[in-house]
Amino acid sequence: MKRLQNIGFQKVGNWLLEFEKLDFKLEKFVDCSNVLYAFIVNDSIKYVGKSTKTLRERMQQYKTPGPTQSTNIKNNDNIKKELRSGKFVDIFVFVDTGLFSYGGFRINLAEGLETSIIANIKPDWNEK
Repeated sequence: MKRLQNIGFQKVGNWLLEFEKLDFKLEKFVDCSNVLYAFIVNDSIKYVGKSTKTLRERMQQYKTPGPTQSTNIKNNDNIKKELRSGKFVDIFVFVDTGLFSYGGFRINLAEGLETSIIANIKPDWNEK
């Protein structure tokens, strides 16, 4: 967990379970897009993903996944399972400020970091 915080990830919210319905609370970066996010359970990195949508829109997809959204369905179930067992599921975010470029081309830092973080940390909920 400290490795993510050291590169700029910040806690921005958490998941809630109310009457068996999943919900989330976000305190900042709600309308930021091009973000890298992580779901953290007891300081353990469970999932890392990126979104070009706003953070709110992306979390909404986990809250109410469509019938063909297998990753969203899987993580909805994973989050509920952890919350039912009394654990906290926190949402951490890294916002890509778009300051990096090479040869006049913008580098999507969130995308590059996602691949490297998943390969190195191997979060439990990311596809194996």
